[in-house]
Amino acid sequence: MSRIGKRPIPIPDKVSITLDGQHVAVKGPKGQLERTLPPEVVITQEDNTIFVKRRNESRLARQRHGLSRTLIANMVVGVSQGFVKRLQIQGVGYRAQMQGKTLVLNVGYSNPVEIEPPEDVQLEVPKEGRGLSVIINGINKEVVGDTAAKIRAVRPPEVYKGKGIRYLNEEIRLKAGKAGK
Repeated sequence: MSRIGKRPIPIPDKVSITLDGQHVAVKGPKGQLERTLPPEVVITQEDNTIFVKRRNESRLARQRHGLSRTLIANMVVGVSQGFVKRLQIQGVGYRAQMQGKTLVLNVGYSNPVEIEPPEDVQLEVPKEGRGLSVIINGINKEVVGDTAAKIRAVRPPEVYKGKGIRYLNEEIRLKAGKAGK
């Protein structure tokens, strides 16, 4: 039995879940998420708890068991608390700013890079001192992570000086470079 899949999902107050076969709709104070889960799992609700069970012991059912439980749990957390990713920009002259809802990055290219966020994602550039950062907020963990990865891919950290866009507290192993005379 999957250790992740057999754990029950508690439903917090102010969150309502609607089950319609394999379709799950979760509604909470931050918004609403919907997803259709694979047919290899059975979703049941008892009081304020959701249980995910397998239909059979096939390899595919075992694979989808923990995945389905995690997807539902992420939906519940997303509509009640939301998800946040923070990116840090390091480099001389590198900066980020917001123009309306569009993120504009100046990270060493000849032209600034403009990134338009998806609908459910809010981008924010706080005016802090050292280490400019970009904050990505949203209710869908998958979309927040994809948006953060897309922004990081504009200028990933390079291995000699560490300049670029990285996740907050990400460790970059620097190379030594050439030894001079």
